[in-house]
Amino acid sequence: MIYDNADDWRRAGPKRVMLFGMSGLGKTYLASMLREAGGWFHYSVDYRIGTRYMGEHIADNFKREAMKVPLLRELLLSDSIYVGSNITFDNLAPLSTYLGKPGDPSKGGLDFAEYMRRQELHREAEILSMRDTVRFIDRAGEIYGYDNFVCDTSGSICEVVDPEDPDDPLLELLSEHLLLVWIRGSDAHTEELVRRFDRAPKPMYYQPAFLAEAWSEYLEKTGAVPEDVDPDAFVRWTYARALAHRAPRYAAMARLGVTVTADEVAAVHSPGDFNELIAAALDRPA
Repeated sequence: MIYDNADDWRRAGPKRVMLFGMSGLGKTYLASMLREAGGWFHYSVDYRIGTRYMGEHIADNFKREAMKVPLLRELLLSDSIYVGSNITFDNLAPLSTYLGKPGDPSKGGLDFAEYMRRQELHREAEILSMRDTVRFIDRAGEIYGYDNFVCDTSGSICEVVDPEDPDDPLLELLSEHLLLVWIRGSDAHTEELVRRFDRAPKPMYYQPAFLAEAWSEYLEKTGAVPEDVDPDAFVRWTYARALAHRAPRYAAMARLGVTVTADEVAAVHSPGDFNELIAAALDRPA
């Protein structure tokens, strides 16, 4: 690790951390709090994915839909209107909407092959965006004068690396430049995330082998043909399985850094609180 203990962390001029864990446990809360308080550069991996690497795909998808409307088609063909996404750190809906859900097209579902193609685009974009982290550490200092840097990762980071491989090139690169911080949730947190997802199921990225197996199992279990699958029903059914699939992968990644709990994160309200949280984590037994 780039910081050996609490004293090393407290003395460090530049503080550089990478937050990872399930979406909804506080990564963006912490990163936004540090940014707003000043002195920290907030690098959002999801924002980078949705703007730098997926932005054109997202905009093209909007244009395809707009071309189905005669008035908008005419305006697009005459360059009278501009169609683009307004993605922000706090609103990643354009990215998740592009990823979509497989199933019945009358319910907004995608053909499974197209769905998998978009999943692969996201995988490639996430890897590239994570690699860009190191460049943004330099940019944050050279251009904006920030020494402190927080990388706010996507919940799917554990799916695009091999946590069990000590020589995984992406994890090796990241751990050379940042302190990896796992935000670990309890069973109660997991149950709440599932309840929240059931209320508003949204598209997300899954590991290809896991997704293909889930799709096959769901079709067999329900007896549905692909074009009749309710997209929301499928992603609801898959979500809890995805969390269980990811938990050991996060834990394996945490061996390269430190672990804090979601309850501890909820008690952080200032950069000083955050510094003490990381200091305490560094001094905890592995």
